[in-house]
Amino acid sequence: MPREVERPRQLHRTDWMALLSGVLFVVVGILIVTRAIRDPLVLIGVTVLGLAFAGLVAIVARAVRGK
Repeated sequence: MPREVERPRQLHRTDWMALLSGVLFVVVGILIVTRAIRDPLVLIGVTVLGLAFAGLVAIVARAVRGK
């Protein structure tokens, strides 16, 4: 019986926008539950700045990869 040749594992590239956005919403959720942030304007500001940072990292990662 012929032995199966193992194929090299194919790894996918990290989706930085999704990863950082998920981390942002988990952190914002924790801050809301613990009542560390009470002002809605601060919450909106943190969310917008966090998403902007995640987008910037995703753009830089794509430029570095060469796509």
